[in-house]
Amino acid sequence: MSEISIVQEHNLSPQEAREAAQQVAQRIATEYGLACKWDGDVLRFERSGVEGALSLEGQRAAMRIRLGFFMGAFAPAIEAKVTEKMRKVFVPA
Repeated sequence: MSEISIVQEHNLSPQEAREAAQQVAQRIATEYGLACKWDGDVLRFERSGVEGALSLEGQRAAMRIRLGFFMGAFAPAIEAKVTEKMRKVFVPA
């Protein structure tokens, strides 16, 4: 099992951070066929072979993704895509 951990600092309001997290979730949900749901300030997502959460903690967003054996082979590509998306939505130009 592979685990990915990404932390992105931001200066967004709580509402803006939640909207940014939703953008990240929509992107990965579409791309990887994940089901997503909010649990307080934590956005949980899962599908067969993948589970994780995006937590909003003050001025940072922390994502943890656990990949099963078969999805583990794609860990570097998944991490790169998710990191880039988080950077774009949490730190607007």
